[in-house]
Amino acid sequence: MADAKVIPFDDDRSRSGGGARPARRRTGAGGSSGRGDGSAAPVSALPGAQVPEQPGLLSDGSPETGEADGGSREPGPDAAEADRSPAGGWERRIAGGLAFLRRRVTGDYDVDEFGYDRELTDQVLMSALRPLADKYFRVEVKGIENIPSDGGALIVANHSGTLPLDGLMLQVAVHDNHPAERHLRLLAADLVFHLPVVNELARKAGHTLACAEDAQRLLEMGEIVGVMPEGFKGIGKPFGERYKLQRFGRGGFVSTALRAGAPIVPCSIVGAEEIYPMIGNAKTLARLLGFPYFPITPTFPWLGPLGALPLPTKWTIQFGEPIPTDGYPPEAAEDPMLMFNLTDQVREQIQHTLYKLLVQRRSVFF
Repeated sequence: MADAKVIPFDDDRSRSGGGARPARRRTGAGGSSGRGDGSAAPVSALPGAQVPEQPGLLSDGSPETGEADGGSREPGPDAAEADRSPAGGWERRIAGGLAFLRRRVTGDYDVDEFGYDRELTDQVLMSALRPLADKYFRVEVKGIENIPSDGGALIVANHSGTLPLDGLMLQVAVHDNHPAERHLRLLAADLVFHLPVVNELARKAGHTLACAEDAQRLLEMGEIVGVMPEGFKGIGKPFGERYKLQRFGRGGFVSTALRAGAPIVPCSIVGAEEIYPMIGNAKTLARLLGFPYFPITPTFPWLGPLGALPLPTKWTIQFGEPIPTDGYPPEAAEDPMLMFNLTDQVREQIQHTLYKLLVQRRSVFF
């Protein structure tokens, strides 16, 4: 008897051009088919029943890579959309918040030698200040490219506003607008570190005492350091002298930059002068409280706590071209004439930019 020629079913299916695959066979308890010879017995589909699609092709004609051929199917657009859904976003935020709280409770976080807590600053302090900068004062930042992407630099800015909100807004502006998201380490006056609660928050936010030693160490560590040389003379000046820079001291910030070889970046801030228009100063009360001044504004203290609400002025912060200091010899930091000239150069550049921004400003509030 001649040998029978066996034609594989796969060949028939491939020649049929994507026809319906054979219906599943019914298996017994032992896993074998119902025929005694062990071959697969075809089972006809019931009338009106839907025939399954061919495992090799999807409904759109693309090859299938599911469990039928041992492949792993990539998550589709529905899965990605689920990750971007509000529910998925809230779940990630809650999980991140719980992880943050666990680290705070267990003490599993880093604080540098100055007391700076970067995680707390990013997760809490900056998040609390950001709506004030973006929505309330609507801070516009210019010249952010003048701040280097790495290495130390000294930002020198004007100071105003009765309360030092300009320093906090400057810190947010540098971090949120710089491509490298750099953190600004502000130099603060002694009074900041004598106030309860404020002292601890200032340290956690990266502020440190305004002394040459700490500033130089930060610059040599590659940090961005911020200084406002006007001090209390600038922040507590009368409203009639707004945008007129006060004396910049003896040029100590220039000496620090020269020793560290860090560039000086002049910074001009417009909008802070009008948040608390200071029309008077209760000097006697200030001496009793140990403050450098006690402001009287059109709303404070007449309206009580409501008078402490700042006016929603429109702010502009512009960073000028950096002034390099790395080309000077080491003994240049001891040259009083050089320090005077560089201090005057920085001051004049800030004042000139302030006048230019004031001319361009349409309104105090818009």
